Amino acid sequence: MSEPLEDIYDDHILDHFESPYHKGHLEHPTCSHSDRNPICGDQITVELLLDDQNRVKEAYFDGKGCAISQAAASILCEQIEGKSLDELKDFQATQMLDLLKVRLTASRQKCGLLGFKVLKTMLYSLDGPDEPASSG
Repeated sequence: MSEPLEDIYDDHILDHFESPYHKGHLEHPTCSHSDRNPICGDQITVELLLDDQNRVKEAYFDGKGCAISQAAASILCEQIEGKSLDELKDFQATQMLDLLKVRLTASRQKCGLLGFKVLKTMLYSLDGPDEPASSG
């Protein structure tokens, strides 16, 4: 008989929450971006060090918030190292949610996707705006 979904959720999410991958700051990041979820207060900063071929050499995050937002940022940093910026642009929210290995309610998806949102915003800001950015 398989484990209940909650046990899988606890193990996978809590492992990354309690022992996060690359939590902290890079000394000289190539790029960084921060955002927060105003509803729950979760905050994430993602910092990338890119090599001369625009591949992620190192990815770090810092922040505060619930276990899901912090674990998801840890999982994200682990997943994106070695990837090119073009590969990251193709990375989809559904793929990020799959990495969490648990189904999240709609409200918890905002927690699980906060780091992903930070990454995507950072990537598009590196390209420069294709159209005027909205403020607000």
